[in-house]
Amino acid sequence: MGDRLEEWLAREREVQERQLAGAGWGVVPPEQFAGRSGLEVMQAILRGELPAAPIMRTLDFGLVEAGEGRAVFQGRPGPAHANPMGGVHGGWYATVLDSALGCAVHTMMPAGRGYTTAELSVNLVKAIGPKVQRVRAEGEVVHCGRQLATAQARLVGPDGTLYAHATTTCLVFELR
Repeated sequence: MGDRLEEWLAREREVQERQLAGAGWGVVPPEQFAGRSGLEVMQAILRGELPAAPIMRTLDFGLVEAGEGRAVFQGRPGPAHANPMGGVHGGWYATVLDSALGCAVHTMMPAGRGYTTAELSVNLVKAIGPKVQRVRAEGEVVHCGRQLATAQARLVGPDGTLYAHATTTCLVFELR
């Protein structure tokens, strides 16, 4: 587990350094989407050429990998993400998983096509305790058609522990 955690942390630092030196955080202007596939956009975010979504900064997680039909986010919930009982709020799990699911779908979009989440199902199976240093949401596309896309994701620790899993259905459409 130690080696895997070190690899995860090294990858996270590498991406964060490029983000800080590059475009930082913000919303990608529509003109910068024009003519780019979803995969090209995701890879430009990883290189720091386009801004990363502000929600990642707010909830302390980030994109660390993107490939065709796949997106990986990692992070660690902190005290600001606790529910009234002191556990990690389910919304943190859901947001990280939704990001992995949606961005996996995004990588399959040709230039001029977009998507939006129509359905999200999240199953929390284990609490993320204070000793867990990082978790990863690994999303992959199951199906990508002209009007609908589906994807699945798992939230895991470096030791392989499963904390949650999720599925989504996304509507696919032409961008204006």
